[in-house]
Amino acid sequence: MLQVFDLTKSFVGKTLFEAISFSIEKNEIIGLVGRNGSGKSTLLKIILGTENYDSGNFTFPSGYRVGYLDQHIHFTKKTLLEECCQVLSEDEQYDYYKAEIILFGLGFTEEDLERSPEDFSGGFQLRINLTKTLLKDPDMLLLDEPTNYLDILSLRWLRRFLKGFKGEVILITHDRDFMDSVTTHTMGIQRATLKKVKGQTEKYYSQLQLEDEVHEKARVNQDKKIKDLQKFVDRFGAKASKATQAKSKQRQIDKMKILGQIKSEHRLGFRFNYDKTQAKQLMEVRDLAFSYSGKAEDYLFSNLTFTVKPGDRIAVIGKNGKGKTTLLNVLARTTNPSSGEIELHPKTSSGYYQQTNRKALDPEKTIAEEIAGANPALSISEGRAICGAMMFSGGIADKKISVLSGGEQSRVLLGKVLASPVNLLFLDEPSNHLDMESIEVMIDEVDDFPGGVVIVTHNEEILRAVATKLIVFRSDGAEVFDGTYDEFLSKIGWEEEADLKKTKKKEKTEKKPNKKHQKKKAKEERKQEQEKNTTLKKEKKDLTDKILKLEEDISIKNTEALALSQKGGGSGVIGELYKAIKQLQTDLEELQEKARDLGIEN
Repeated sequence: MLQVFDLTKSFVGKTLFEAISFSIEKNEIIGLVGRNGSGKSTLLKIILGTENYDSGNFTFPSGYRVGYLDQHIHFTKKTLLEECCQVLSEDEQYDYYKAEIILFGLGFTEEDLERSPEDFSGGFQLRINLTKTLLKDPDMLLLDEPTNYLDILSLRWLRRFLKGFKGEVILITHDRDFMDSVTTHTMGIQRATLKKVKGQTEKYYSQLQLEDEVHEKARVNQDKKIKDLQKFVDRFGAKASKATQAKSKQRQIDKMKILGQIKSEHRLGFRFNYDKTQAKQLMEVRDLAFSYSGKAEDYLFSNLTFTVKPGDRIAVIGKNGKGKTTLLNVLARTTNPSSGEIELHPKTSSGYYQQTNRKALDPEKTIAEEIAGANPALSISEGRAICGAMMFSGGIADKKISVLSGGEQSRVLLGKVLASPVNLLFLDEPSNHLDMESIEVMIDEVDDFPGGVVIVTHNEEILRAVATKLIVFRSDGAEVFDGTYDEFLSKIGWEEEADLKKTKKKEKTEKKPNKKHQKKKAKEERKQEQEKNTTLKKEKKDLTDKILKLEEDISIKNTEALALSQKGGGSGVIGELYKAIKQLQTDLEELQEKARDLGIEN
């Protein structure tokens, strides 16, 4: 339970949010959205107490505990298990199983438990921090990008964990599919204001768009009215017979609260540069295998055979550390295979986006210089256009690589891929460091690209939107699945999740119920069901009547507001009408949500 009142925060002359107020009620899971740099992480740090703010206040109930996913790495124990168990209470210090359940769910193995936490990669070290956060069992979880560096299986486990969490959550993630699958509400920061709606991101963005449209119509009408009034003042202000009227109309203008034009926010907008080709087959892979040692028993993958044609979208999926990026390196010919062949059509031209390849950037060069260097044939204007598409417009393109954040450097790498015409794309986790709106652009452009695409991603939204074929890394190597991601889940599924289902099924069959008790229980349940149905029918009727009444009220007030707006009515009256409509819509959404829970279609 959290109450926030009139909170304001500015940073280096920029107001992140101003006088925002909201509350987080019991068992709400909030998806916090907004463009990169809008202040989402800052808001979480303010709630945590590690960041100052300009004005306002917030309150928690007495004894309320907040858990936060720390992105900084600091370990003090010799083994992974000890490191995680140290956050348990004194009474639970030896309840190792609690830590093991989370660790195994996040992709660690039994052999990992005795390893030093310092020995793991950066991504797995962040998973250790996540484990410690979840183990503390706080009243509220603040999760800032917990999906970064998690593979699909760990994401699916975390999804199940959050759905069963008995407390409140504020979640920041660029993975829209993941957010929508766990949240009860969406809260967004835009143009220094905050809005919270019940439901998923689509509902939030739809309401935002509707409000912007209403604002713009009211602004245009107000602008027209001011011009008409001013025209009268200018024409008759000096005439004695009309002077009183002119002054009255001038006072009308002076009293108006001028509606400003909505500022558009920067949006990633680009198109992959396609190199036209008549090739029917861009790449043929035969019996491909790789191991770092060169030994067959150490193969990350072997006997891989497939083709890449124009229009193919081949997604490489599986647990982290199994060899997905290594396969992409081999296909892109930056790493030699242990055996097998890769044959490219003579007209195949490829581009490779490596999100971890930031060391390839020259820290002393500017953004514009790095992007132009990827293709000397680019004109200055073409290079600048790519910079702008990557959200480095104007003078920002002259900033040096050394001063950019990790996310900004990743956008430079993507810009370099855009600089050269290609017909075969290799993309390694292209959605990392992008916000939701930018990921939507990425999905659209990958989908529209006429050439072939091989993509490594753990983002299930991207997988469902573009994948036509999969290369699946499992415990015994990799195999090709000719179908979509949903078809893979339906026909094969993840072996780890299948093992979990078998365990649960076994536990269920081992519990044999008493037959006499079962009959008595069934009789009682039938009686309760009959009583419940009678009550439910009345409740449904009452609820339906209320919904119809609210819809009628909203329709009447919308008609009034539109009529006033077209006549150039007072902005104050229109504002009050829209305020009333907004409250009615909130009431309607709550009733509709309840109706859906009761199975009423509306």
